[in-house]
Amino acid sequence: MQPQRDWPLVLALGTAQTLAWGSTYYLPALLAKPMAAGLGLPETTIWAAFTLALLASAALGPFAGRAIDRLGGRPVLMGTSLLFAAGLAALSQAQGMVSLMLAWLVLGVAMGSGLYEAAFAALVRLKGTEARASITGITLIAGFASTVGWPLSGWLEAELGWRGACLTWAALHLLLGLPLNASIPRAAALPSSPRPVQPEDMPVAAQAPLAPPPRHTAWLLSYVFAATWFISTAMAAHLPQLLVASGATLAAAVAIGALVGPAQVAGRLLEFGLLRRFHPLLSARIAAMLHPLGVLCWLVMGPTVGALFAVLHGAGNGILTIAKGTLPLVFFGPQGYGQRQGIIMAPSRVAQAFAPLLFGLCIERFGSGALWISAAIGLTAVAALFWLRAHDSN
Repeated sequence: MQPQRDWPLVLALGTAQTLAWGSTYYLPALLAKPMAAGLGLPETTIWAAFTLALLASAALGPFAGRAIDRLGGRPVLMGTSLLFAAGLAALSQAQGMVSLMLAWLVLGVAMGSGLYEAAFAALVRLKGTEARASITGITLIAGFASTVGWPLSGWLEAELGWRGACLTWAALHLLLGLPLNASIPRAAALPSSPRPVQPEDMPVAAQAPLAPPPRHTAWLLSYVFAATWFISTAMAAHLPQLLVASGATLAAAVAIGALVGPAQVAGRLLEFGLLRRFHPLLSARIAAMLHPLGVLCWLVMGPTVGALFAVLHGAGNGILTIAKGTLPLVFFGPQGYGQRQGIIMAPSRVAQAFAPLLFGLCIERFGSGALWISAAIGLTAVAALFWLRAHDSN
């Protein structure tokens, strides 16, 4: 595939990812309360169902990645479009706890095989070691998922109710997401011989590095991604509450929190422009340091620098999203990327599932001082990244 022809693929996958994230990960923030009221259930039950979906996605990730390694991204992502639609349609018809949990379980299967990791694996399956720029491009587009998803979900709920909102999202997966994923080029078939796949069986762009990295590399990457996703999800759930606990007004807290999304996109633009000239390990180290730096500024100077914290945290989170796709690629190469990516990212999904609850308990105990905990977790991720060495990569 020629570089000048990459943009249709990036646009298609980026738009499909925006739809996937907006209709699942960002859905409960707007619909949990009306959904709970409509079903006569506590709101915590809705969030428990969402946690179930995240845990299911963690379990399914390696299998989805292996399927993409074997078949390419097109059939897998087309299938997840159907799963997203089925899960959202089932959610719109939920009548109680059991049907609610089953609907979110279907959505969890779709999330495990249809969010960033699957899109990254689809790109690597097509482009091999040259996928870094395309991975960045996808995250630039899908970085607006909350910007699009939250207002759209809120408007649909106001006009059609939460059931109508879920049905509309399901229709969008069929009418928009499915054709977009169907437009992905077919990947070259791999031999189905009984012997293990050898490097010479793969296209030149998809062969593995000659020397494997040290054994601890996968463990360190897995920890880094779990730690940073814990922080990201905790901030997404509790940042306004933390700002209010620090003395900011609710209106100011909402305004400051709104800076995170644009800062994420700005961080990805920085990675796409300046930082792409360097090893992605450097980008990841810089990004991982931004949250602890923002916490230090906030807790030393007070909520008056809350906006600076939001910008630093958001920029770091945006770059780290790209690192989740590029670091496994440069250390291990493209062969078996999908399955390896699913395994490395599985702890991240678990951390993500429990982050709102665990960090909420920290806030109840320590107030805004809970930020020292997130900063400490971030610094351990920085240390792990400095343990890795660029010369061990492909």
